[in-house]
Amino acid sequence: MRIMLNGEARELPQGSTIAGLLDGLELPHAKVAVERNLEIVPRGAYGEIALAEGDRLEIVHLIGGGGQDAGWTVAGRHFSSRLIIGTGKYKSYEENARALEASGAQMITVAVRRVNLSDRGAPMLTDFIDPRRYVFLPNTAGCFTAEEAIRTLRLAREMGGWSLVKLEVLGDKKTLYPDMIETIRSTELLTKEGFSVMVYCTDDPLMARRCEDAGAVAIMPLAAPIGSGLGIQNRVNIRLIVEQAKVPVLVDAGVGTASDAAIAMELGCDGVLMNTAIAEAKDPVLMASAMRHAVIAGREAYLAGRMARKTYADPSSPLAGLI
Repeated sequence: MRIMLNGEARELPQGSTIAGLLDGLELPHAKVAVERNLEIVPRGAYGEIALAEGDRLEIVHLIGGGGQDAGWTVAGRHFSSRLIIGTGKYKSYEENARALEASGAQMITVAVRRVNLSDRGAPMLTDFIDPRRYVFLPNTAGCFTAEEAIRTLRLAREMGGWSLVKLEVLGDKKTLYPDMIETIRSTELLTKEGFSVMVYCTDDPLMARRCEDAGAVAIMPLAAPIGSGLGIQNRVNIRLIVEQAKVPVLVDAGVGTASDAAIAMELGCDGVLMNTAIAEAKDPVLMASAMRHAVIAGREAYLAGRMARKTYADPSSPLAGLI
């Protein structure tokens, strides 16, 4: 059977237990903690729980401060993956599911749409992507007013109990830029209703601060227009938003390829959300894998601290003592 272990696929014999897995990895039971499908496993149950096809396990231990990426937290939820992907534009739900697995993402955005009453046997997203394995992030894609956004998220909460949501209130159909006045008003109203709101916004540091003041649990400035693939157009503003924010900052919209995702992470962002860059790639599953590695590499580069930029050359080998 196949499971996901710390973000990597691994084949195990049928009937394997958590205790057997730890023993095979030569990991002392008393020095690690195990999470299975987003639920903590009591140490005393390691030998009793048989693993199943598709299980997602995280095995963690304590390390010294700094040096390694400990993941990020939003609204009290911790994630080891800093990549979030969407569910639109794929050729099929099956392709979407394979891309999600390749990406290593733990959170996925979902839109709320009417049931197709003329074809009630049509496949549904949850037939392929299990909301018990992944955190579903309902969004308000296509909403142009606060009232539309709030109505949509109320329905999402009724359907799945989801209170962690992504808010986007669009200003016009050509650019799909956010209407920041409606966005801030929506954030305030949704926060009062008990939602934890991750907010899609412009790359304006002042507007980002207003969103945070309105109650946003994460700020999601656009890199470029939705679906454009243009990459980060204003690195300075993104960096300013990161420096001032007291909540996570994730680049949302406009990413086109892996280098764009790496740049976002090098700027200090907590994560990247994307859809079109993966879904419209010639090989979406392979691109999802590339994005996974790009986000990791960009984060490590940020933690490492890049070299200083210099006007003139600085030789790697000393020039003194040449023959």
